[in-house]
Amino acid sequence: MARYTCSFIVSVPSDHLQPLLVELLQDCQLDIQYHTADYIIAREVPGNVSFSKLITVEVLIDKSKSTETETRMSIVIKNQELPLHLDNYCRQMFEFIKQSIESSRHWHLIESLAG
Repeated sequence: MARYTCSFIVSVPSDHLQPLLVELLQDCQLDIQYHTADYIIAREVPGNVSFSKLITVEVLIDKSKSTETETRMSIVIKNQELPLHLDNYCRQMFEFIKQSIESSRHWHLIESLAG
């Protein structure tokens, strides 16, 4: 199973972050499966790649460390593909979504930590 993680600190209140993330993930052609105020699960829509390569994205918004102007969030992107090559499909999608978060016009990125 391929699995990639990253944490971010963005300059947006936690109450405003969740709907912005839902919109961003949908713009990345992901289907929102479940979401609460601090947790989102999105999946890639079948049709373009084999089922083992379909990615799942989990986003955790850490409200315990949030301030009025900054929020920490973590993402996990995974699929059933064995990561036999460094540049596998899950890694490519991870980089695409990570770049989308880093360059979003809805917030200023304060810190990005890839795991």
